Amino acid sequence: MKNYKLVIQYDGGRYKGWQRLGTGDQSIQGKIENVLSEMVGKKVEIIGSSRTDAGVHALEQIANVKLDTTFTVHEIHAYLNRYLPNDISVKDIEEVHERFHARYNTKEKTYVYKLWNKSYPHPFMRKYSMHVEEKLDVSKMKKACKFFEGTHDFTAYCNAKSKKKSMVRDIYSMSIEEQAGFIEIRVRGNGFLYNMVRKIVGTLIEVGLGKIDAEKIPSIIESKERIQTGLMAEPGGLYLEKIEF
Repeated sequence: MKNYKLVIQYDGGRYKGWQRLGTGDQSIQGKIENVLSEMVGKKVEIIGSSRTDAGVHALEQIANVKLDTTFTVHEIHAYLNRYLPNDISVKDIEEVHERFHARYNTKEKTYVYKLWNKSYPHPFMRKYSMHVEEKLDVSKMKKACKFFEGTHDFTAYCNAKSKKKSMVRDIYSMSIEEQAGFIEIRVRGNGFLYNMVRKIVGTLIEVGLGKIDAEKIPSIIESKERIQTGLMAEPGGLYLEKIEF
């Protein structure tokens, strides 16, 4: 039995998220497990670093899987990309130490959110960004980012369905970049709650539209009241960008 590390990319648009939901489900994890199970002739379970939500994409998702097979690393890699749907790809695969665990060994994750901030829609990026027609005040949004950085209880910024025991998370940094009509919001932290990044982006959009004062963000966080966060950004603009171990 050998342990393998997979580097995966996917367009999450037609899936219900990373996590397997049951037999015949429409999840990324389920699709990859089905292909590997066919390859080795028995049920296989893979472990992902991040449970991305329905509709969310990944530029770099990391997973590990233990396989009892005579297939070489190259053959496993080729088999996966041959039989997976073309909106899921395995960029790389390598044999790793038996104790490597994609979820428990994760130290930090980076997500990036793409906004298209023009009065007209972007026909080619409509599924991969959120369109905000009204001009956003990016300087105010950058100021607001600083209030999210640090260690906080993010109960107000997670979905009520979140089953985590602790809602405390560390956000190491947040940054915003503008380029050719796109606004990219990058969030780096030790972990994120269900819908947390999309809710944070929603607040930043409302700050940029002048609907929320950036100075109110600390009180929203401290309130732990989900109703105060307002808008939740659409899933299609969110990407899992990088994972560090």
